[in-house]
Amino acid sequence: MDTELVAALDIGGTKIAGGLVDGAGRVLLRAQRPTPAREGAETVMKAVGAVVAELAAATEWRRVNAVGIGSAGPVDASAGTVSPVNVPGWRDFPLVARVGRATGGLPVALVGDGVAMAAAEHWQGAARGYDNALCMVVSTGVGGGLVIGGRLHPGPTGNAGHIGHISVDLDGDLCPCGGRGCVERIASGPNIARRALEDGWRPGRDGDASAAAVAAAARAGDPVATASFARAAQALAAGIAAAATLVEIEIAVVGGGVAGAGDVLFAPLRRSLRDYAALSFVRELAVAPALTGVDAGLVGAAAAALLSRAGETTAAIGG
Repeated sequence: MDTELVAALDIGGTKIAGGLVDGAGRVLLRAQRPTPAREGAETVMKAVGAVVAELAAATEWRRVNAVGIGSAGPVDASAGTVSPVNVPGWRDFPLVARVGRATGGLPVALVGDGVAMAAAEHWQGAARGYDNALCMVVSTGVGGGLVIGGRLHPGPTGNAGHIGHISVDLDGDLCPCGGRGCVERIASGPNIARRALEDGWRPGRDGDASAAAVAAAARAGDPVATASFARAAQALAAGIAAAATLVEIEIAVVGGGVAGAGDVLFAPLRRSLRDYAALSFVRELAVAPALTGVDAGLVGAAAAALLSRAGETTAAIGG
């Protein structure tokens, strides 16, 4: 397996990343473009095509035998289409067919970005050795994926585990997905920053109003910044507890840019989880930061392609 490579694409609302990944999960070559999320469908596809073209120009491309895509969702793996909440120009966009053409007819596997992250973390990361896990991407949006009974569980369309659009506030703000009070509307990076700004937090001289800047302010003791992260942690805890109660997961793995806040996020998350995960069979639920880091999307997309070709479990590929 190590002599063959998989081309992997990780598509989100901020960036489009690509890589060539070997059978051991090593990313050998990378390419990246910003996502023109507010532009039309073809402009976004042009950015994807640029990433694919950069990868295809490498001599290693001749060893590529499949393509894996992890995309912000929702996706429809059965139809090969994507409709990311954070990329409004793509609605029912035929991404699998378009990437297939761009790669000369290579087989293409599509999953949601949360499912890709779950595949990566079960193969190479913090969920390795666990048969039942929820893995979450908390970034521009909030996605998730499930491992149940030792097997990746993408569901019929590739969206199972999409915890970001579970409602945790019945009278909450309207979410771009059409729902109200979604986990994503409270816990995503842009919404953490939005809440902090609405409540009176102000960025420093550099004008950085990102969630990372809010995390830095919280670390320095700013009460408004701290409260914004505490609210995000509470929303995540409610969603995680609901998932654990439903399918008896043993560990929740949290990755993505917001997880980079460290204890600013994880300390209130663990405290809030004690309030929400109250039943006896979910009290021992572990919470851990993701280990695959910025490569989670690429490694997970590659795992999805390998699984599609082999018809096996993530545990079999991971060894």
